[in-house]
Amino acid sequence: MDLSLFRCGVWADDMVDFDGIICIGGEDWWYHNRGHFDFQIMRRLARDVPVLFVNSLGVRLPSAKHGGHGQVLARIRRKLGSFGRGLTHVETDFHVFSPVSVPGDLGKNALGWALAPQIKIAALRIGIRNPLLWIHCPPGADLLAAFAGAPVVLQRTDRFEAFPEGDPAVLSRQIAELKSRADLVIYCNADLLAEERGHVRRSLLVTHGVDFERFVAAGTAIVEPPADVAGIPRPRVGFIGGIDAHTFDPDLFLGVVRALPQMQFLMVGGCSLPEGWCPHANVHFLGRKPYDEVAAYMAACDALIMPWNRSDWIKGCNPIKLKEYLAVGRPVVTTDFPALTEYSDLVRVATDAPAFAAALTGTLAGAHDARPQRERVRLESWDAKAAEVLAALRGAPQTRDLAV
Repeated sequence: MDLSLFRCGVWADDMVDFDGIICIGGEDWWYHNRGHFDFQIMRRLARDVPVLFVNSLGVRLPSAKHGGHGQVLARIRRKLGSFGRGLTHVETDFHVFSPVSVPGDLGKNALGWALAPQIKIAALRIGIRNPLLWIHCPPGADLLAAFAGAPVVLQRTDRFEAFPEGDPAVLSRQIAELKSRADLVIYCNADLLAEERGHVRRSLLVTHGVDFERFVAAGTAIVEPPADVAGIPRPRVGFIGGIDAHTFDPDLFLGVVRALPQMQFLMVGGCSLPEGWCPHANVHFLGRKPYDEVAAYMAACDALIMPWNRSDWIKGCNPIKLKEYLAVGRPVVTTDFPALTEYSDLVRVATDAPAFAAALTGTLAGAHDARPQRERVRLESWDAKAAEVLAALRGAPQTRDLAV
């Protein structure tokens, strides 16, 4: 992929002189799964233009109401660990920065005045003077005034206002401001794009990609499973991802687990549900895993599941793991969600726990052909998605010089 247009500044009929991207990310590079959209796209754009990835500014203060005191302390430790890393060069021209910040109105009042200067100084240190501002995390709206001359891209791949741990009024205000200011809004969900098309200047649908070769290789390799899986008997049913109230349906999942005591359920990812929510011995919580290991955990399973709830978040998302599951080549059972439409013929869809359990039993009882799954996602690489984004950026307006 040729990104030289960033440097020569030719965008459609305009001459644009910006020399890098400041991305206000929705996750923290140091402890979130690196399969996320902003990580994947920024790493590819950084092959030819400097990228400053600013770790998530957060949408709320940690609270014991969400996952207990242990998870609060873990989040605080992780955030302090990120702060301690400061500005770090990761690869090619991709740099990660963790500014000192505090989520919510408290943080805005206490440290908001210092946030933009921290980011500008970090950008200048890696040679970015005329940035394009890419925002995923809604509190990035508070930076718009400080970067008034920069073109703005809003990554609308999550419906943050449906995040139960945030303040919906504050998040809605921030998102409305970002949509009003953005020169381009990128969606991964066609329904959400259609709903908001009249609210934004320019929009683009870019569904999530997949590291196709990585996941196919894991699914076809004949190797020992990860050490913490090797002792777990088959059949193994895997869920890989965040186990969170705004996406995951615990009642449905527990019903499935109770109905299938002969199956072992592998849960790979962080969990923010209350401690002790799942007491069953055939459920194994393996915790977060580095992105490079995720495919191996999927491949160690005999079936993969997505027990989603019916939240507005799910209705507006496009789960990354769907294409990863399909590339690995294991049978998939899921609840229904809008973004599933073009892949519904490749999976089993269930609406409640009895149907979900029956679908798992049925799919594991017969032979499975992974070839149609893999063929459907073969061209859905992250390189292809980055090329779509690049083509859309060619209409970006003129920026102004970055001043601290």
